[in-house]
Amino acid sequence: MRTLRLGLIGLLLVSAIGMIPASGFAASNCADCHKNITPGIVTDWQLSKHGQSGIDCAICHGDQHTSAADVAKVQIPTPDTCAMCHDEKVKQYKAGKHALAWSAMKAMPTMHWQPSIMTEGMKGCGGCHKIGVKTEAEIKDIKKTSPGFGTASCDVCHTRHTFSVAEAKQPQACETCHMGFDHPQWEMYSSSKHGVRYLLKQSKVLPENAAAPTCQTCHMQKGNHEVRTAWGFLGVRLPMPDDILWKEDRTAILQALGVLDPTGKPAGRLSVFKNTQLMKLTQEDWQKERDKMIVTCSQCHSGNFVKSELEKGDRMIKEADRLMGEAIRVVASLYKDGLIPKPKTYEYPFPDLLTFHDAPTLVEQKLFVMFLEHRNRSFQGVFHSNPDYALWYGWSEMQRDLTEIKAMAADLRRNTAAKPKQASSAKTK
Repeated sequence: MRTLRLGLIGLLLVSAIGMIPASGFAASNCADCHKNITPGIVTDWQLSKHGQSGIDCAICHGDQHTSAADVAKVQIPTPDTCAMCHDEKVKQYKAGKHALAWSAMKAMPTMHWQPSIMTEGMKGCGGCHKIGVKTEAEIKDIKKTSPGFGTASCDVCHTRHTFSVAEAKQPQACETCHMGFDHPQWEMYSSSKHGVRYLLKQSKVLPENAAAPTCQTCHMQKGNHEVRTAWGFLGVRLPMPDDILWKEDRTAILQALGVLDPTGKPAGRLSVFKNTQLMKLTQEDWQKERDKMIVTCSQCHSGNFVKSELEKGDRMIKEADRLMGEAIRVVASLYKDGLIPKPKTYEYPFPDLLTFHDAPTLVEQKLFVMFLEHRNRSFQGVFHSNPDYALWYGWSEMQRDLTEIKAMAADLRRNTAAKPKQASSAKTK
């Protein structure tokens, strides 16, 4: 009965704002046709609470498409479509990091160099970052090369057309995006003790009431759709630490991210980082997320254990920053000494850690991999209770990266020093 009531309430709400088509074009009409054209969609809709509650196709897609001749008139949903009935969850989502995913992708300095199929076409970065809110202008651009799919956002986790809450609560719902090169959270989680126990619960080896957290347990407390962490994706924040060496290293990283200028003062990208929430800018913002995690972890662990384990993650960032800061200074010295050209697009005499694979030299490419792949794995591995990732895929790789960067820098210096001698020798001959 509760499901039926919710369905009727949804219908009344939608009707009140004029979204129920005046023609009364029924879901059965859509289903009769689409059973032959896209039978999987019809089956999923019939399995969904929407279908079972009488929420018909026209509520989300409009009533203008009635035949194969007018497919272009189909309305593709956005988060605002879902907000008609799920207002609280959409508000939470819009206040969180996932909603900023599209704009964060667009903010990357060389993103416009990538093939559009990877970004707007959503077959690369855009395939996951499509979860972010898009402006009307951006949706219009997407429709230039496709019917405008990939604008709903909610269906990234609640796969259309079942839109299952049960599915979205499973850790596998996060797997498609949170895996791979720069953020292998799925690999770290699923092979950690937390993940192993939950997967054993799914296979019925462990009982249903056995303690085993999912991604959602830790990052969507009580179903909150904001989805935040204290350190964030890049593991940088303000204010600066009291530790002098760590402050120097974090300064170097923030300079290489374009957040600080050569004097350590705020630079142009600080506003970009603020708008896309790529880092916490106050101690209060950071502490708020840390306190939420302490409460969550304390459901299964003692408070002193939780604080100790989270502090180990902080210390791992400090250790990783020691290596990262040194590597950045090595590459910056190559610019300063004229051994490699500083790209004209770089405002300051620091390597740009956000140019990704577009970094122009091998030593800069190595630095990018060190930062985005190996540094991320070192601290993310600790926070996800995966020692193998923290050590062998993270810290150990960073050590090797630094060794290679130093070796490449030394080779460049030797080769440059040898050139005048070779030129002089050629003249005497």
